[in-house]
Amino acid sequence: MNSLKSILEALRKFGKDVSGAVTVEFVIIMPALMWAYGASYVYFDGYRQSAQNLKAAYTIGDMISRETNAINDAYIDSMYSIAQLLTRARNPMSMRITVIRWDEEDDRYYLDWSEPRGSVVALTEDNLLEIADKLPVMPDNERVILVETWNEWQGVFNTSLGTVPLDNFVFTSPRFGTQVLHEDML
Repeated sequence: MNSLKSILEALRKFGKDVSGAVTVEFVIIMPALMWAYGASYVYFDGYRQSAQNLKAAYTIGDMISRETNAINDAYIDSMYSIAQLLTRARNPMSMRITVIRWDEEDDRYYLDWSEPRGSVVALTEDNLLEIADKLPVMPDNERVILVETWNEWQGVFNTSLGTVPLDNFVFTSPRFGTQVLHEDML
């Protein structure tokens, strides 16, 4: 009986002993804290990359909208280089610049010109019908510059996100003229 009493006394003393509690708590909590820190970094980086891609698309659209001279392939190549520089993405980027016109009499959009860079192809009249519901309502014979960018983002740490496609669809009206010409149209 005496040994049972001493065992119970030792267990009570052990239960009240708090030495080493911080170390045990640290070992339990630290992996969760490290995961939360890494995940917040990954999510922030994904939102940052998405915002940079969108800002680059708006910048390209704005630059083209201010052009009064005909645009050539060298100009489009330089816009593609600027977009890559602005996004600073780790994965390759694709871009397509298209000028679209609305005809009220025919009640449809028409393609003036389209120039792709990267791994996409030029927009065609058939593809234009597929994206017509995304285009803005425009007055008769109004034109818009459509800048589309595609990129894939992958976090630096392995999270449940995997690879996330970042697609942008930005349209801008020409500022100083009724249209933006491509040199092939001249």
